[in-house]
Amino acid sequence: MYLAILEQFLFWGGLLVFLISLAIYAGRTKDYKSLVEFWKPTMLMTKREFNVNRVGLTMMIGGVAIRLINFIIH
Repeated sequence: MYLAILEQFLFWGGLLVFLISLAIYAGRTKDYKSLVEFWKPTMLMTKREFNVNRVGLTMMIGGVAIRLINFIIH
C-alpha cells in the first residue's frame, strides 16, 4: 500500500520537477527549439537547471523501480 503511494508520488512529482527544470531553462534562454528537439545536445543548462533536471529524472526512475518491485512482489 505505502509503496504504491510512494511510487505515484515519485513518478508524478519527478515529472513535475523535470518540467519545471525545462521551464526554467526556457524562461532564461527563450530557446524553445532545443526543448522540442530534445534528442540533439543543444541545451546549455546552468548548474541549478541541470541539478533540478536530474533530481526530476531520478525521482521518475525511482517511481518506475518501485512499480517493478511491486509487480514482482505481488
